[in-house]
Amino acid sequence: MARQAVEGTDGRGMVEVAITGLGAGTPLGGDVASTWAAMLAGESGVRVLDEDWSGELPVRIAARAAVDPAASLTRVEARKLDRCEQFALVAAREAWGDAGAPEVDGERLAVVIGTGVGGAVSLLTQDDVLEQAGARKVSPFAIPMLMPNGPAAWVSIELGARGGARTPVSACSSGAEAIAMGLDLIRLGRADVVVAGGTEACVAPLPMAGFAQMTALSKRNDEPELASRPFDVDRDGFVLGEGAAVVVLERADRARARGVRVYAHLAGAGITSNAGHITASDADGQERAIRAALADAGLGPLDIGLVHAHATSTPAGDVVEARVVADALGQHPVVTATKSMTGHLLGASGALGALVTALALHEGRAPAVRNLDRPDPEVKLDLVSGAPRHGEWRAALSNSYGFGGHNVSLVLAKA
Repeated sequence: MARQAVEGTDGRGMVEVAITGLGAGTPLGGDVASTWAAMLAGESGVRVLDEDWSGELPVRIAARAAVDPAASLTRVEARKLDRCEQFALVAAREAWGDAGAPEVDGERLAVVIGTGVGGAVSLLTQDDVLEQAGARKVSPFAIPMLMPNGPAAWVSIELGARGGARTPVSACSSGAEAIAMGLDLIRLGRADVVVAGGTEACVAPLPMAGFAQMTALSKRNDEPELASRPFDVDRDGFVLGEGAAVVVLERADRARARGVRVYAHLAGAGITSNAGHITASDADGQERAIRAALADAGLGPLDIGLVHAHATSTPAGDVVEARVVADALGQHPVVTATKSMTGHLLGASGALGALVTALALHEGRAPAVRNLDRPDPEVKLDLVSGAPRHGEWRAALSNSYGFGGHNVSLVLAKA
């Protein structure tokens, strides 16, 4: 019997995994539809901060969410959730509804929501309360609000997921690693449906001051909408953003049986670590992740027609990634980089990249890289600029890298 004849598997006998639901809250919109429309229109979510504390910082721009997640929650929910938990819950609800609220035994439903920082803002806020008003004024929800696994826990409670609630914490690759973990859970037969993604909300004095001291942030305070410019010769750092992105993964045979829309198949994942510098990009680690993802998907470099680059807009990082993509895949893939519009959502960025990649495959169009006025001559890639690019791509790659030497590449295939 040919392996392809086995229900629910591909030609290699691997369980096929479908992406059937999408949810997001970003600096461009409060849901997937508004975010996607803004991306295709080339809009920017970067603004000058108007908080009292922002004037004390050398960097006063960030990409705040377009819609406050608390607006979609009850007062009781909002009061006991950190902002990153709010984002995750709202995005998960959207993704679950978009997938048609699959009927699945709770024991076969898992949640994996990654974050790079977690509830740090709640920690800092409650520490201020402690110092100013005393221990009795600290919120009884302080611990659930600050713990990194809080977003995954709340989503699991919301959906009745008893197949595991997991939280990868791997800096800016956390959301992508969560999706890779979801792929493994389904392939290993430990779950039939996984709600996976990433969330972050740390636009606050300490995180911004720390990133600024590292000289990682753009200092275009007078031109916020021009600040995030991946692959452009005038890039000077990333813009801190916030939000969440969540996808619903399920066995492809279940999706077919339900007759639901499939945005794309999650075909493979590659995860590597650099074991070197704590913050610097590493070409070898990135390339190993890409090649591992291709091997996992059973595809070759020529099969990849589209790449969603990590591309944070840092002077060194963008060039390293560009060289890696060209070396691993060649110069034929179309390359987009949507942090040019959303800023860098840290632990949510990899999940948003995967979501955008799924939409690009589904609709056959990729958003243009904003602010790409003078492409860096060291970048030898087919960058999407000016207007969205249309194409019928068979498969696509989404890259995510994080401080600590984390590298995650995801391969998505057209459904």
